[in-house]
Amino acid sequence: MTTIAFIGLGHMGNPMAANLVRAGHKVLGVDLLPENLETARANGVEVKDSAEAAVADAGIVITMLPAGKHVLSVYESIAASARKGALFIDSSTIDVASARKAHEIAQANGLLSVDAPVSGGIGGAAAGTLTFMVGGSAEAFTKAEPILDPMAGRIVHCGEPGNGQAAKICNNMILGISMIGVSEAFTLAEKLGLSHQALFDVASTSSGQCWSLTTYCPVPGPVAASPANNAYKPGFAAALMLKDLELSQEAARSVGAATPLGAHAKDLYEAFGAAGNEGTDFSGIINFLRDSRREN
Repeated sequence: MTTIAFIGLGHMGNPMAANLVRAGHKVLGVDLLPENLETARANGVEVKDSAEAAVADAGIVITMLPAGKHVLSVYESIAASARKGALFIDSSTIDVASARKAHEIAQANGLLSVDAPVSGGIGGAAAGTLTFMVGGSAEAFTKAEPILDPMAGRIVHCGEPGNGQAAKICNNMILGISMIGVSEAFTLAEKLGLSHQALFDVASTSSGQCWSLTTYCPVPGPVAASPANNAYKPGFAAALMLKDLELSQEAARSVGAATPLGAHAKDLYEAFGAAGNEGTDFSGIINFLRDSRREN
């Protein structure tokens, strides 16, 4: 049994922590919201009053927080009080620069660290089937892998510190672009008199095949588990997609990379959110595209 401090017990953090408890680990949980702490207690997590209190007894520290500024603030406040040689795992989705700064803080305090953002959404967190994209040294990755395993369907070592975040940002830029492409194709098909099922049957077995179509189809019917069949209740909210696309564009600017489709996808999701859809599943952008009358 390993003692793990888990900081950030929201929609993703709580089911992840629960899977660690089920795997036999002792999990010490910290969160700002009382309702999140109550859920954690019900899942077998031992709630602590502060991050400092949690990390004092932990060999592993996992953070799942909203943004880079939150991760850096927590690292700066707890690194000195953590056990020497402890492993810090940040599973937040943050900018690459902040991820690399977090590694520097950990190293300066005699700690191992990995950035390990996830893909798979709330459903994957609950099922223990997340994909972890891990950046960090070989030593840190080797120590992190068995801890991540109860929460994971796949764990990929992406290389040096910050590369886990780089992989997550690039992957989700593809996802945002492809969902818009699939949505545009279905809206065009509707106007041409082609049924949703017919387009799905062709594209899902042809060159248009992609995850946004075959697993997360944005129209009701073809894929039973897609949010389109549940009023677009979020598995992955549009606000989170916008966050990831903004991170991709921040990263692109920092290295001078041309990502015109990524930039346009960011603009479309920004408009989608501004129209009151921040809490809608990101695949719901099909309704925004269908109803839009903009010239492109």
